[in-house]
Amino acid sequence: MTPEVHRPPDLLLADPDEELAAKAMTRFENAGVRTIVCHDGAEALLQVGARHPRAVLLAAPLPVVGAACVTELIARLHPVPVLVAASPADAAEATAAVSAGAIAFVAHPYRVEEILPLLMAGTRETPEGPLVVGDIELDTSGFHVYVRGRHIYLPVREFRLLRYLMEHANRVVTREELTRALWGTDTLDSNTLTVHIRRIRTKLRDEGKSCCTIEAIRGMGYRMDCGPASSGT
Repeated sequence: MTPEVHRPPDLLLADPDEELAAKAMTRFENAGVRTIVCHDGAEALLQVGARHPRAVLLAAPLPVVGAACVTELIARLHPVPVLVAASPADAAEATAAVSAGAIAFVAHPYRVEEILPLLMAGTRETPEGPLVVGDIELDTSGFHVYVRGRHIYLPVREFRLLRYLMEHANRVVTREELTRALWGTDTLDSNTLTVHIRRIRTKLRDEGKSCCTIEAIRGMGYRMDCGPASSGT
């Protein structure tokens, strides 16, 4: 067999509407996104465990196991980026999934052109081996974070935010750049990014005793600085 056979799919699409799922799968495949499909939340969890897709797209409402529960279980057991799709009438379940860790809420029926940039941001290829900045080590394939050898748990969204800051360490990253890269929008509520940054800071400082800090640069954005003299404030 060729190595391609063993590669995990780029996307698992879970949608109870078989016709809509088939059409979306064709469009994703035409865009170069290797996609597998299932039709309920229980099957989605089984496929995530068996096939290890690089991202998951859940339609809400999702039968058997709801989208919010599936998102929460994926975050705990097989952390990968999760997107949730819903019509305005089903926004409540989608909002619950975002609260459980989904990285984005997108339209249903699908707008593939809206989803592709989010998939590319969440699943872009990285060099083999961990990403290391200061005393922080990211296992980018397994979604694990280690500070001074100690494992620190971060939800997928905060993992991706920390990863972006580490990839651009020692330079200012604007708020607009962060929201475009991680949420695919320029109109994110400003407090949302602030809350995620604060959570990451707290975990690095209190759980990891890291020498690295995420500094807020007034009127500009954030900068990750690492060094033994960092105060952690």
